[in-house]
Amino acid sequence: YPAIQRVRAIIDNGELGAIKEVNAPLALPKGMIGNNDIRLKYDLGGGAMMDCGCYLLSCVRYLASSNPTAVISATAVRYPRDPRIDIGTTANLTFASSKPGEEPVRSTIRCDFAIPPRWGFIPHWPELSVHAVCERGSIDVFNFVMPVIYHSITVRPDGDVPRTERVYTFEGGKGEEWWSTYRYQLEAFVDKVKGRTPQTWVSPEDSIANMEWIEKIYEESGLGSRPQSTYVLPTA
Repeated sequence: YPAIQRVRAIIDNGELGAIKEVNAPLALPKGMIGNNDIRLKYDLGGGAMMDCGCYLLSCVRYLASSNPTAVISATAVRYPRDPRIDIGTTANLTFASSKPGEEPVRSTIRCDFAIPPRWGFIPHWPELSVHAVCERGSIDVFNFVMPVIYHSITVRPDGDVPRTERVYTFEGGKGEEWWSTYRYQLEAFVDKVKGRTPQTWVSPEDSIANMEWIEKIYEESGLGSRPQSTYVLPTA
């Protein structure tokens, strides 16, 4: 989506210096995910890390411009009805610094299917943010998951006035302000099959890497890898 690409561009252009830390939560209020939801079916790869966590991991990998180097720690809150499933997971990761010899980039991602209500009855607002700390400032992104509805990019340079940006279309490229992330994905797919160069393309290798690190987080949490699919591709 154009907004998260703009965040990456701010990091890459050196305005704030090298990235030092990037954290992201994706947490939903309790009751939003019902007990019969497919996200809570173990045989379908259920779990908060599999569902919400894949977005978080993809986001921090993208902003750090690399894959993690290690899962430092991971803790899971187990689903009472099936303790093989996580309804919340927090993972601490490290990435290699863009500067040789520097401290690694730190990252914490947190996904949650069941934020408890305030004072027992007031629903909690969903948490959908990214916070990146650089050498000379920071960036906060609100609603990186569904940015077409509304989002904001707040850039806070050290010693300077903060600014807020909103980016719904690519500069000089295709797109409309009402296009969702799914529409941009569809446009990229159409470009690919028609032999054109998509504005953005997620490679198979990138998708596999995301899944590999999800598995490593599950292993570190003690829940272990998700079950292998039993689906068999029909033969002609």
